[in-house]
Amino acid sequence: MHDKLNQIIKSINPISDQSLKKINDLVEYTSVKKDELITSVGQKNDSEYFVLDGICKSYLNTPEGENVSISFFMSKSIVSPSTTRNQKGKAILNIQALTEVEIAVINADEFEKLMIEDLEIREFGNSVLRNELMAKVQKEIALASLKGKERLLLLRKNYPNIENLISHGDIASYLGITTISLSRLRTKS
Repeated sequence: MHDKLNQIIKSINPISDQSLKKINDLVEYTSVKKDELITSVGQKNDSEYFVLDGICKSYLNTPEGENVSISFFMSKSIVSPSTTRNQKGKAILNIQALTEVEIAVINADEFEKLMIEDLEIREFGNSVLRNELMAKVQKEIALASLKGKERLLLLRKNYPNIENLISHGDIASYLGITTISLSRLRTKS
């Protein structure tokens, strides 16, 4: 399991074996069943998550009770950093397993201490935050400026094969379209 985690970390930022060991010493591994919540709005959350295998999503519920997908986290990725999805130690987003998921979990406070004491880990953490910001900005721009078909093509580029792995309702919600519109777009492309 450490090998999978180390691959994820090194794909973001080069890091020495010594610094990787510090992270590996803090990590716990767990399996999450399909549809199970990893975080829930309003609940205490103090962890950082690495998706080793499987697919998760972050989402919110509208006042009408509709589920709105915000982000997807595929195998070999990092869930949005704790600082971006928590407020005062409580989750502001739901994170749900869309398939069976293997995750690595690190206490966010302990990870922050590592960032303070280890420059390589700090650079890694900062790269994760930058990547998160860029992904959010790109999604906002796509929702504001692209037609549905272009958003679908961008989704396919960013999340290869996702249409065959998760519910089309989750995908339509992420794209800001209805499932009927998604179905029409898929038959045209």
